[in-house]
Amino acid sequence: MRSSSVVKEVLQTITKTLQNKIPRASREAQLLVMHHLNVDELWLITHQESRVREYDTLMELVARRAQNEPLEYITKHVSFYSQEFYIDRGALIPRPETELLIDTVLKNVKDTMASMTFVEVGVGSGIISIVLAQHFKNAKFIATDISQAALDVAAKNRAKFHLEDRIELRLGSLLDCVEEQCDYLVSNPPYIEEGVDLESNLSYEPQNALFGGVVGDEIIKKLLDIVLSRKINYFTCEMGYDQKDKITHYLKEHNYKSLSFYKDYSDFDRGFTLEVEH
Repeated sequence: MRSSSVVKEVLQTITKTLQNKIPRASREAQLLVMHHLNVDELWLITHQESRVREYDTLMELVARRAQNEPLEYITKHVSFYSQEFYIDRGALIPRPETELLIDTVLKNVKDTMASMTFVEVGVGSGIISIVLAQHFKNAKFIATDISQAALDVAAKNRAKFHLEDRIELRLGSLLDCVEEQCDYLVSNPPYIEEGVDLESNLSYEPQNALFGGVVGDEIIKKLLDIVLSRKINYFTCEMGYDQKDKITHYLKEHNYKSLSFYKDYSDFDRGFTLEVEH
């Protein structure tokens, strides 16, 4: 063990290593040390002279972060809707904007005690179905994904929140594995146009959860077709900031009750709800 491996000096070393490579180097140094030692922020502040065990293992984590691997994959931990979830490279890292999808569903269904069937397409880490299940106590959830690795991550989160009896996970594309009548479809599907250059940190995330096709909105349009043909009451979906006009135009030839869009925290169009006529 190095003689300089006390908390205060280790934080300085990590900050220096990460500087000019990532934003908030000092803060991320703290988060990495807290994760490595399994301590909270108060402990970190009050134990600046404590030795850091397994220094080399910690610095391996730092090297991964210096290569722009997302912090969430290194710590296997992500915050969403004021809760802590497990995350791994098999699933897309939840973004704060997706909390707005949850808010939109809650606005659309005022009766949180309603007995409903929700289906989520592209469950990923499971965060959407889990948070909605916490709000809709009598609802049943079926969550699908084409990736077994994503379903494995979702299963860990489902178990953490003791929702195994209310959220069913299924391997399959879109709603191919769902025969049941669905009241509400939710999805944060891939919607980025193929060939777009992404930030280097996104290369660590599952690409099939990012790219939605040659144009980008192909999967959204497939889901719209399913919603209309099956007459699913509501469909709330996240989308790209430039896809509002395309979606509106695509629905021009179809009958539906209402179509509304919502914006993200940067005032970009980020999602929509389609209500279907019966």
